[in-house]
Amino acid sequence: MSRIAQEPIERRRLYQEVMDRLIRMIEEDGLLPGDQLPPERDLSERYGVGRPAVREALQNMARMGLLRLVQGERARVAAPTFANLLKTMSITTSGILRSSEKGLAELKEARLLFEVTMVRLAVERATEDDIAALEARHAEHQASLPDFTRFLQCDMRFHREIARMTGNSIFPSLSETLMGWLAEFYRELVRIPGTEQVTLSEHMAILTAIKARDSDAAERAMRDHLTRANALYQRLAVPGIDIGKQD
Repeated sequence: MSRIAQEPIERRRLYQEVMDRLIRMIEEDGLLPGDQLPPERDLSERYGVGRPAVREALQNMARMGLLRLVQGERARVAAPTFANLLKTMSITTSGILRSSEKGLAELKEARLLFEVTMVRLAVERATEDDIAALEARHAEHQASLPDFTRFLQCDMRFHREIARMTGNSIFPSLSETLMGWLAEFYRELVRIPGTEQVTLSEHMAILTAIKARDSDAAERAMRDHLTRANALYQRLAVPGIDIGKQD
């Protein structure tokens, strides 16, 4: 008989149990955005736990966008937003991407389809002020070299700016979240020598097309940009491939 290695399940921490109780309380009591929760002391007595566990539960729920915390005030139920919804999905999604090559491929495809549609809307709806803001983002991106961390942040801001130009309030959060989910792979991608300049050049092509109000050219530039990046993502995902070699 083969011996099965033990894989003990980690016990849930106390604050996680408190979170479950708080979420149930909000639902059962019909609390609405802006409504206050009971004081920490009352919650501690109600659930028979110490105040540190209650405080940690409240802080985690605030990070998830479920509560709003203001120093000196009781916690309030937060208004649901698309950005908060994406935050709560991020932990699960990141785990799927790390363990599933198919999941990564599908995310890259989804981002490509989203961004090429988004850039067409940006061309149609952008104001002159919007275009000036995108030019500023590109200038910041160029100036970020050779700071690797800042370069990644500026890259995300450039795409988020295009999303903002569409006038659709959901798009900026979605654009940033998609890039965030791919960030683990992207960090290695931009370390390939010369990749930073290629990225900046491709962004300039997108910017130029938007300034010219040419939807077809903007879509082509965005498609070329993400297709090139997706090919490198694939190299990073397949063991044994030398990503330093270019086709």
